[in-house]
Amino acid sequence: MSWVRALKETGRSGLTVERRRLEPLVAVRAAAGLAIMMSFGLWAFGPVTAASSAFGAFQAAMATFQRSWRPRPELALASGATLAVSTFLGYVTISRLPLFLALLAVWTFLAGLAWAAGPTTGLIAASNVAIMLITVTLPTSVAQAAGHGLMMILGGLVQAALIVVFPVRRWGAQRDALADALAAEADYARRLRYDPIAGFDPEPLMAARDAARLTARQARTRPAELRGSRLVAERIRPVLASLADPAMGVPGEGRARDRVRELLAAAATVLDASASAIRHGKQVEVPPAALAALRTPDTGAILQGPPARAATRLATLLQDVVETAGGSHADGPRPHPDGTHPHTRSLNRPSLLGLVPVTLRAMRDELDRNSPITRHALRITAVAVAGYLAGAALPFGHGYWAPLTAVMIMRPDFSQTYSRAVARFGGTLIGIALATGIVRVADPGTYLSGALAVLSAGLLYLLMRTGQMAAQACIAAYVVFLLGMGGEAWTQTVPERLLLTLVGGLLAMLAYAVYPAWETPRLRTRLADWLAAAGGYGAAVLDRYADPARPADEVRGVLLASRGARAAWHTAVARAGDEPVRHRGLSRTAAEEAEDAVAHLARVAMLLEAHLPDRDAPPVPAAVRFAEALRTATERGARAVRERRVPHWDEAREALAAWDAEAAPGEARGQGADAFVRRGAHLLLKALDELSEALDTQVPAMSVRGDGGSGEPRPAPPPEPRRRQP
Repeated sequence: MSWVRALKETGRSGLTVERRRLEPLVAVRAAAGLAIMMSFGLWAFGPVTAASSAFGAFQAAMATFQRSWRPRPELALASGATLAVSTFLGYVTISRLPLFLALLAVWTFLAGLAWAAGPTTGLIAASNVAIMLITVTLPTSVAQAAGHGLMMILGGLVQAALIVVFPVRRWGAQRDALADALAAEADYARRLRYDPIAGFDPEPLMAARDAARLTARQARTRPAELRGSRLVAERIRPVLASLADPAMGVPGEGRARDRVRELLAAAATVLDASASAIRHGKQVEVPPAALAALRTPDTGAILQGPPARAATRLATLLQDVVETAGGSHADGPRPHPDGTHPHTRSLNRPSLLGLVPVTLRAMRDELDRNSPITRHALRITAVAVAGYLAGAALPFGHGYWAPLTAVMIMRPDFSQTYSRAVARFGGTLIGIALATGIVRVADPGTYLSGALAVLSAGLLYLLMRTGQMAAQACIAAYVVFLLGMGGEAWTQTVPERLLLTLVGGLLAMLAYAVYPAWETPRLRTRLADWLAAAGGYGAAVLDRYADPARPADEVRGVLLASRGARAAWHTAVARAGDEPVRHRGLSRTAAEEAEDAVAHLARVAMLLEAHLPDRDAPPVPAAVRFAEALRTATERGARAVRERRVPHWDEAREALAAWDAEAAPGEARGQGADAFVRRGAHLLLKALDELSEALDTQVPAMSVRGDGGSGEPRPAPPPEPRRRQP
């Protein structure tokens, strides 16, 4: 993508206003907390202290709107406390420019590194640095600076108290995450009726798992319907895929396929009903026709082998979903026919203080010059210091607008930085124009300016999720009214804010162009990581067939690793698509075909996982050799992908050939105990060969033998179009 096109696309993204579900009660609550602190500050200390306390309450409320599963009171307290510390230290050093610049550099660098702990931590840290640049100019003595800091902490306490006293849709975010996961599986079941190998994006399941991580306080108060449903939903997805996939034994048309379509439709209805019940906190109401379809006794006469087992398991899992979604099983789902029991313990989320070592450890792990987070930290530090010096040198006054703008818009990736720069300037222009017009017409005094500032903040909280431009317009109006409450005329804030905002935005954009952290050159690394994780997932599943008594957690762990690697790949591809960089070793076509191949590999592993044996089932000893060969081959293949070589799968091919040669006559005809697993092994090898084809753009497509290289003739597997998003 050229620079002109990249700037055009990111600019359009920044100016887009999206339709989102608004939360007016939450916005009113946050604005009320701001109004309480502003009124108290005006009554007790005057306009200057009121402005400082308003910034504390404003930032505390902003923190609670971030996309985080952590309790909102904790976010408000953390934001208010860290802003208070930043303001006090900033004021103590502001009189000595070199010392303040050193503090600004250290604080900004740490804020940049904080993105290693997640976007919520990074956003709160960056906002604290930006607001500190304003609040350090308000006190006139060290004692006043300490008082302003205490008022900021009090602002955080007020916002946290309002959240506790006036909860709005308690556990709403967790309910939505779990309901979205069930609804996504319902949609998946419907698509499988017409496309038996349809893809599935596991992102809703990943979000539901993240939402299920709880602090100790949350674990004690979690509603019963949120316990266990996610774990059952995780088990349903591979069962749905196995039931529909032709490779598992159900022909494309006929009586068996019709029965499968009926079961999938019933499953979709049950999942949708459970999702709605969880989202709204009501009892599950499943249409009787869907329940009757799942309980039809002639399923065993129509379906045979793996499809019959999948149908039985699906009915049991759906019954558990209904019972847990309705709160019938407060302790989670019952054991399943395979002898395993889903874990119902809470996933631990560290407390607010426990998060400190976790964040520091994540920041330390990112201290590498090639890390995008470290490059972002260095970039934002240089821009903040340069912006502060430039603002001080320009004859406008209030030079902090330039570094404030840069800190607020800069992100670790190109597209967000540039889109936010455009949105901030456009929104600032609109917000200042509206606020200035109101000031000129109404000439508000101290109290009316404060009321207008609260109104602007309330609109910000209401419209925050609709897009950056709307949010930036509200922030601009808020600052104009708030500073007007402190006695500054609009003629002193409008021109300088516009010009210095433009300067800060240009500095941020120039910094990314000079010292970028492009995702495009790292695409091969992301692909290699996903390949190794998917290969490990397939190997762990095969190990369970070789030794059914192995712990079930082994498969679960590698599955989560595979999902994480897949998410990292898709994030990298999305970011690379917006970058003005030519591909380096991986073209767009090769990337798409390689993605399909690795997705196919993960899908086959998922189909095998759907039929994991009971603990007392007879083992398949030959599977362990192929599992080890698969693990070794994918690790070496990942290294080849990173080094821009075409991977080869000799170890896996030889192990599968030996397995075919050792098969008993009945098993060779697909009638033995290990025939199903061996069939999956052939499909795994086929997916690996597809990856080699995708990466080898200089030779014709490879011919994949149905016997996996064994020399013994075998029927070719049915054609399976490759799909994205397994």
